Amino acid sequence: MEQLIQKIIEVEWQQFQLVQNEGGRAACQNDWTTFQIMRESQFVNWPLEILESYAKDLMAAMDKDWNLIFEKYTRMMKSTVPEKYKELEHILPPISEERTARMEKTIAIQTKWLEEFALKYPNLMSEARYIHTKDDTEYETSSETYLRGELASYSEETEKMYDAYIEKLQSEGKSIVVMTYEHMVKRYGYKSIEDAEAKMQK
Repeated sequence: MEQLIQKIIEVEWQQFQLVQNEGGRAACQNDWTTFQIMRESQFVNWPLEILESYAKDLMAAMDKDWNLIFEKYTRMMKSTVPEKYKELEHILPPISEERTARMEKTIAIQTKWLEEFALKYPNLMSEARYIHTKDDTEYETSSETYLRGELASYSEETEKMYDAYIEKLQSEGKSIVVMTYEHMVKRYGYKSIEDAEAKMQK
């Protein structure tokens, strides 16, 4: 499973390098360490079946000479740079109303988890993205908008699996946000989320 996660991250990184930004190459495209930690912290909590399905998505996209990372960031532009998005929208795979409704349900759950996390750990979240789409700007993309772009870039099979997984976590009283941060802060050398929150206090 660990090897599969690293393979996914490596492919994503390769695709990320090919994404062209309006103002030239973004600084984050030169920061492998941060990219690796952030993506690993997300994927380490996924069930194997979702990881395998997403890996297939990446391979299928490459076979078609399509870049899922480009698709993800282009879809985010619907909120951050709507004029530019209108120029590119026609090349994106269509998404049904049924799938959109399903994704929005998942996004609402995760956004609520982020809100709860921010209230409990304000110092940690002060370093993170804005939570809500309403706060998007041309230069700042919220977590809500990012997730919307990411979910839309998955195949329908992967997206359905992920949505079901989030609903399962919710029914068990768990939060993918907490799970992600638990891994992330340890990768940055903290003992726990509470340890990171205390040491980041300003």
